[in-house]
Amino acid sequence: MTAAIRTVDRMSSSSPSPSLSPVPPLRLAPIEIAPDTFLIRSAQPAFGAPLSVNLNSLVIRAAEPVVVDTGPASNREQWLADVTSIVDPADVRWVFLSHDDPDHTGNLHEILELCPAATLVTNWAATERMGCEISLPPSRLRWIDDGGALEVGDRVLRAVRPPVYDSPTTRALFDASSGVLWASDAFATPMPAEPVETVADLPPAMWAEGLAMFHHHALAPWLAVVERGAYAAMVQRFRELAPQVIVSAHSPVIPHGMVSAAMDHLQALPDVVPPPHPDQAALDAALAGAPA
Repeated sequence: MTAAIRTVDRMSSSSPSPSLSPVPPLRLAPIEIAPDTFLIRSAQPAFGAPLSVNLNSLVIRAAEPVVVDTGPASNREQWLADVTSIVDPADVRWVFLSHDDPDHTGNLHEILELCPAATLVTNWAATERMGCEISLPPSRLRWIDDGGALEVGDRVLRAVRPPVYDSPTTRALFDASSGVLWASDAFATPMPAEPVETVADLPPAMWAEGLAMFHHHALAPWLAVVERGAYAAMVQRFRELAPQVIVSAHSPVIPHGMVSAAMDHLQALPDVVPPPHPDQAALDAALAGAPA
């Protein structure tokens, strides 16, 4: 353990009971979505349904390279291998954390250990909320908030609060030089069990229904009661970034030709009736069909 990072009250390294061990996500090959910008991909199979869900993060190979979010701990070995296949850890200067959910912080300690020159970019609230898990010297922290900018040598990245979120710490990240918008959890939607690369590969009805299901049930249950004008203004702010491509932690890539439709779906969400929330009957049915 280096002196630079100190863990606090971390779980025991002993292996958990096999019945409680997380299932590693399916590995999907990284893809270059813009020059020197790579989506690190995996997918978690859904329980009881022929679906899967992306667990993505991002590497921006800027003059000062940036790792955006750190994936789940259950995928640690593969995630680290994919990231280091794209950028030398010694070159990484920034680790941007969009928020403090465990599927975004799962390998934060490890990547900061591996990249001794990297500074963690987040905000005050996230730092406080993670205080019992990881402690950094102030010299390895940079706080930027909604509207803040991060200079990374050959470009400036902008932090923006997305219209939908499940954590007060959530910030999206926009790279105007490439047109890539990292939307954090916004635009989350399931895929078929066999993962797809872009939302163009989803049936339109599945995309619309999946967006409604995820956002109302798993991300922003307040959507149905939000003040419509205020919400529309937040979506408009996202639109005005004019992204060329949108990538989310939990969606296939949204290419340029579908960005406008994605924004339309996002704006309509408060008035969309989502599919029913899975209940105990759904769990019982899944258990009945699960292998022993």
